[in-house]
Amino acid sequence: MADPMMIEVKQLTKRYARHVAVEEVSFSVQRGEIVGLLGPNGAGKSTIMRILTGYIPATSGTVRVAGFDVFSQAQEVHRRLGYMPENNPLYRDMRVGEYLWHRARLKGLTRARCRERVGDVIEQFGLADVARRLIGHLSKGYQQRVGLADALVHEPELIVLDEPTLGLDPNQLRTVRQLIRDLARHHTVLISTHILPEVEITCTRVLILHLGRILAADTVENLQHRAGKRGQIVAEFQAPLQELKAVWDEWPEVEHADVVPADGSYVRCSLTARPGADLRPAIFLLAVRRGWPLRELTRTRHSLEDIFVRVTRPEPEEET
Repeated sequence: MADPMMIEVKQLTKRYARHVAVEEVSFSVQRGEIVGLLGPNGAGKSTIMRILTGYIPATSGTVRVAGFDVFSQAQEVHRRLGYMPENNPLYRDMRVGEYLWHRARLKGLTRARCRERVGDVIEQFGLADVARRLIGHLSKGYQQRVGLADALVHEPELIVLDEPTLGLDPNQLRTVRQLIRDLARHHTVLISTHILPEVEITCTRVLILHLGRILAADTVENLQHRAGKRGQIVAEFQAPLQELKAVWDEWPEVEHADVVPADGSYVRCSLTARPGADLRPAIFLLAVRRGWPLRELTRTRHSLEDIFVRVTRPEPEEET
């Protein structure tokens, strides 16, 4: 039976002389997850990626991939892992098809299997039209596709991507993000990035890394709830302002209501609900029952940027 945990990292530390790049980091990733390792440049993301993929040793701690130890069972780990580093080290003077063939052979595939898998990834990543072109002549977006095809050519269970969309233009971003989302259907994916929307768009869970430590690990939705406890409900009614104020004063689920005139005869209500309450169904029924036209009913949420700032902001020092 396959180990349900694809990645298990425990008390991982990496020191360079007096500099601690990663300090006692622990996290796990289940099979089928797409997890984002989020942090600014210098947070330790790439260091964790390089240790996880066996490129550099750890100072202390343990790392396991699919149940195998990265340090003592490296060959078993490499069979199950595909890695695209931040500075994608493609052979720019090779053609796309021959490069992928070369990489597949290096990863232990037979000639027959190489032929099959190279054809598969060329089709999967939309590389058929450029298969005979030199990699150095391709756009950044196509080079990223080649890097993804390289990482997938030996059919690994785990895909590790370090800053996969860095330097792409908006159109290339959309294409590569969709390719990454598609990977999650059949693979476990770990992405490192400092781009906040990247995680919101592509990942099911986020690990926030700051100064070599993980400060938060959860789904984006749960982090939004924790960061601000709860969002606000915004509703705009065509109704008497004072009647609306009286309604919210009587609702036990409403902790605070800010009621102000909007344009025309509409009134804008910004409502903070008590923990666990979702006001939207009751607000809709109120509008129907009172005959008040309702032109907006939305829930505001904290962005991942808000969450990141709250999590990484140092605590204010107490006055003495």
